Parts: sequence; C-alpha cells; structure tokens
Amino acid sequence: MEKIFLDLFWKNIFSLPYFRAFLRAVEGRYYQDIDMPSPILDLGIGDGHFTSETFSRSIDVGIDPAFFELRNAKHKKNCVLHVCGLGDHLPFSSSYFSTVFSNSVLEHIKILEPVFCEVRRILNHDGIFIITVPNDNFTKNLSVGRLLNRLGLKNWAKSYQRFFNKISRHYHPDLVSIWEERLESAGFEIIKSWNYFPKTSLKILEWGHLFGIPSWFSKKIFGRWILVPNKWNLWVVSVWLKKHYLLDQESPEGAYTFFISKKIANDART
Repeated sequence: MEKIFLDLFWKNIFSLPYFRAFLRAVEGRYYQDIDMPSPILDLGIGDGHFTSETFSRSIDVGIDPAFFELRNAKHKKNCVLHVCGLGDHLPFSSSYFSTVFSNSVLEHIKILEPVFCEVRRILNHDGIFIITVPNDNFTKNLSVGRLLNRLGLKNWAKSYQRFFNKISRHYHPDLVSIWEERLESAGFEIIKSWNYFPKTSLKILEWGHLFGIPSWFSKKIFGRWILVPNKWNLWVVSVWLKKHYLLDQESPEGAYTFFISKKIANDART
C-alpha cells in the first residue's frame, strides 16, 4: 500500500503545483480502500486530473459545466464518457448509478440543495455518495489569520479569511454539522466521516498559493503547471513534502472532511 501512496504522491507532484498536489495525493489515498461499485459518476470532473491519477480502473461518466476543461479531460484515459452539464439538472436516468463521488467540488456551488436531490435521484437503492469538502477549520486555522488574531487585529484577521476563501472560490467552508445536515436532509445516511489536513498541512497549502506563482506562469505560458516533471528538478520540494504526506492526515482539527454516505432506500422520496 505504501508503494501505491508514493505513486500517488509522484503522479501529483509531477503535474500540479506542490501545494495542490499535496492535498490531492492525500485525498487520493483515502479512495484506495473504498468499495465503489459501477456505474460510477464523477460529479465535477473538471480537467480529469484527479480521476486519472487516483483510480487504476476507468470510471463510467464524468460531468462538469466547464466545456474547455472537459476537452482536456477527454485526453485522459480513466473515464469512458464525458458530459457537459450542471449538478442541479443531471441528464441521467433515475436510479442509474451505484456510486457518485464529488471531490472538492461542492464548496464551489452557491446553491447546494438541488444538487443533493439530483444525486439522490440518479443513485440506485443503497447507492454510495462520497464527497470531500472544506469545513470551518479551513477558515479559522489559516496561519495568517491566527497570527492577526493573536496580535489583536481581529478585523484584519476576518478580512484575510474572507479574502482567502474568495481566492479559493469557497462558498461553503461550513461546520461539519451543516454538511451532515445537508446529506441527511437529502435522504442520505452517513456511513463514515473524518476530518483531515491539520494545521501544518493547511499552512503548506495556504503559503503555497504565494510560492506557487511560478507554476501559475508556467501554466499560462506553456500550458503545464510543471515545466520539467522530473525527480531531480523536484528533489528539494519532494523531500520536504513527502515527510508531511506520509504522516497520518486524519485529525479533529483537519480543514477538510471526507464523507461516505449511502442513499436511504426506503425513504419516502425514493
């Protein structure tokens, strides 16, 4: 299993800015132990990167509203069908899918209730719904905000927290209890959940937005986040990052929450 974890690490480091690669590799680790029966829908597949690097088998369908991102996703090999569409009007038959997963997507959608209802509709009896989302620890554990609070600059801290959520395009860095309520109200039973990405890991992600600017320029100019994806080129950052990556990332103070839930088959909404 450690070999799989390291493979995930390197595949992400070779293709994403280090701070984003760190988060995606950590999330990818968790999927390795989850039974995900087919047919499978990736809700918010984007450019297909996460799916292609995380799963050794192909998933059935990926949907995303960003047409140009889907064009990039089609060049990857781990998804059979790509569909351009919105989460609140999923163009699929009721009870068709056995698994729907949405990795770091739902926090970017303003109105979530129709999305949860649509996922429930397209899942078959006892279908699995997996999501990863930021929780309120994301906001309150940002290192610059914590420093400003310690200095008594509470208004500045709040402004920084709002700014960081804005550049992260977060509408819903909400309490875990709020995410639980959304799932349960839509007719899902939570099988298992845990927080991950503690303060130290979040700090790497936070400051990576600044130190990752060269990768942004590389993407804009050359179309690639990492211009030279070789171990020798990434040796310094990989040695530093790997020791954090191999640590247990589960923590009550974790900035993100992983939910595994299932559709309640005998619910009146079925």
